[in-house]
Amino acid sequence: MSTKENKKYAIGMIGLGTMGCNLLLNIADHGFPGAGYDKNADKVTMLDELGRGKTVKGFTELNNFIKNLESPRVLMMLVPAGKIVDDVIAELVPLLDKGDILIDGGNSHFIDTERRSTALEKLGFHFFGMGISGGEEGARSGPSMMPGGNKEAYKHVQNIFEAIAAKVNDEPCVTYIGHGASGHFVKMVHNGIEYALMELIAETYEIFKKGLRLDNDKIHDIFDQWNKSRLQSFLIEITAEIFSFKNAGTDHLLLDDIRDEAKSKGTGKWTSQVAMDLNLPIPVIDVAVSMRDLSKYKSLRTKAANEYADIPRKTLTEKPDEYLTNLEQAYYFSMVATYAQGMHLLYKASETYDYKLELDQIAKIWRGGCIIRSSFLEDIYSAFRSNEKLEHLFLDGSVQSILKNSSNGIRTVVSDAAAYGLAIPAYAASLNYFDSFRNERMPSNLIQAQRDFFGAHTYELIGKDGVFHSEWNSNVKT
Repeated sequence: MSTKENKKYAIGMIGLGTMGCNLLLNIADHGFPGAGYDKNADKVTMLDELGRGKTVKGFTELNNFIKNLESPRVLMMLVPAGKIVDDVIAELVPLLDKGDILIDGGNSHFIDTERRSTALEKLGFHFFGMGISGGEEGARSGPSMMPGGNKEAYKHVQNIFEAIAAKVNDEPCVTYIGHGASGHFVKMVHNGIEYALMELIAETYEIFKKGLRLDNDKIHDIFDQWNKSRLQSFLIEITAEIFSFKNAGTDHLLLDDIRDEAKSKGTGKWTSQVAMDLNLPIPVIDVAVSMRDLSKYKSLRTKAANEYADIPRKTLTEKPDEYLTNLEQAYYFSMVATYAQGMHLLYKASETYDYKLELDQIAKIWRGGCIIRSSFLEDIYSAFRSNEKLEHLFLDGSVQSILKNSSNGIRTVVSDAAAYGLAIPAYAASLNYFDSFRNERMPSNLIQAQRDFFGAHTYELIGKDGVFHSEWNSNVKT
C-alpha cells in the first residue's frame, strides 16, 4: 500500500464480498483512500492483494477499522439484506460518534430502511439506503447508484459517488433520490422492471425455439442484431453472448444444460406487493414474478406435459424471417409497457410517501451502469424532462407514436401464440394493460353492481353525487 499506516481513510466498507471489494477498489482508483472490514480473513487478504499499490487497506478487527476512518466517519455496508444488516448496525453503534454516516448499499426492503433511518437519526447518526446496480462489473468499473436519505449526509460523499459512477455523456449515473427510504424504493422498482424485461426476453426465446423452430446460431444472430437497433440494452447484449457461450471441451451451448427453474431474491415480489398496496397495476412485473414461481414446480410441469401431450404446439409460420418484424415490434411494445408501469409506480409512490422523486433524473442515471440500461431510457429521460408533471409515459407524444406503430406486431404475436399453444404471458399482459388503459369505459360498473348485490358495498352513479345502494333481491323472482 502506498499510504502510511497512520493514514485516515475517507470511507469504510463493511463486507468484502464481490460487490464490496470491487466497489472499494473503484473508490481507490479515483483517489479516495478506502478501508475494508470483514470477519473473514481470506477476504481481507484478497482485498490487500488486489489493492496493492492503491490507497486501500483491509481490517479484520472492527475497533481498529473504525479508528482509521476520517471524521465524520462514512461507513458503507454491503451485506445480505435482512437481519444481518440490523446485526451489523447494532455492532457499530457503540463505536461511532454522533454525526457519523451509515450507508446500506444492499438490496434492503425499503420498509426496513425507513425503520433503521428513523431509529438512527434519533441516536444522532445519519443513515441512508443506496440502491446499487451493475453487478460485479459495474461495481468495479462504474455502477448506477440510487442514494436516498439525509441530504446533508449525501453531500458529504457526493464527490466520491459521482467519481466512481458510470458515465453517460460525461454525466455520472448517480443522483440524490429523496428523503427516507426513497433510494431503496427506486432500486426495488428498478429490479421489478428487470424481472419483467428478463421474462419478456425468455418468452422471446420460447417463440424463437418452439414457435419459429430456430437454431441457437440463428437466435444468437437475431439478439445480436437487435442489440444494434432501437432495442439496444444490456440485457439483450448479454443474451446474445449467452447464445454463443460453450464450456471448454463441449460442442453445445451451456444454456442447453441449465435447468429451467429460475431463482429470485425477493425484490420483484416486493415491487408487486407495494404496487398492490398502492392500488396501482403493474401486470407485466406481476406475471414475471409468477412465472419465476411457476418455474420452480418442475415435477408438476413434467407431469402436466405428459398428461396434455395430445394437445400439439404448432409452428407459428413457415417464413420465420418475415415474422421477425412482428416479433421485433412486439418486444419493443412490451418493453415500453414495462418501463411505463415501473415509472408510473414511482410517480404514485412519490405522491404517497412524499419522496418528491424527479423521474427524469431517475431515468437519466439508469442510462448507464445498471442492469436495465437501454437506448429507450433516453426517450424516457426526454419525456419527463419535457414534462415534469407527466403522470404516465403512455401520455407522452413520442411514446404514443412508438405504441401505435408497434401495435400490429404485438397483436399478431399474442394472437398467434394463443392459437398455437405458446405461453407468452408477459407479452399478453403488456397488450391487455395497454388496451385496458385506453378503455374510457371499463366493465367495472358490473363489478360494483355485483359487490353491492351480495355485500351492500354501495356504488356511485354517473352524473349524480352521492353513494347508493339497491335492494337487488327485490327484482329476483322466486
